[in-house]
Amino acid sequence: MPFIKVETNVTVPDESGCLRKLSALAAELLGKPESYVLAELESGKRLLFGGSADPAAFVTLDSIGLPETRTPELSAALCGFLNRELGIPADRVYIAFGDIERHLFGWDGGTF
Repeated sequence: MPFIKVETNVTVPDESGCLRKLSALAAELLGKPESYVLAELESGKRLLFGGSADPAAFVTLDSIGLPETRTPELSAALCGFLNRELGIPADRVYIAFGDIERHLFGWDGGTF
């Protein structure tokens, strides 16, 4: 049940394409089927980072069994993606990682 959300002040010309790539990336990084990934992209937001409106992003990555020991690797991959796709420098990205317990995440009328 990976959930990835990117909020950015960058206007993304091809939001659908970027969102598809983001979903595939989350599945690949976490080793989970993409059929369970929920991806969200909010572009063109009013966002300041360090008092500057230069390109920036806030990313949320939650998953059942998120590998906490791999967060540096996940951070590097996500920052690399945002730099390549949206031109956002790595030092202007914050990422919140969450390891969700199965019983605290609902789906299909139940929980995982």
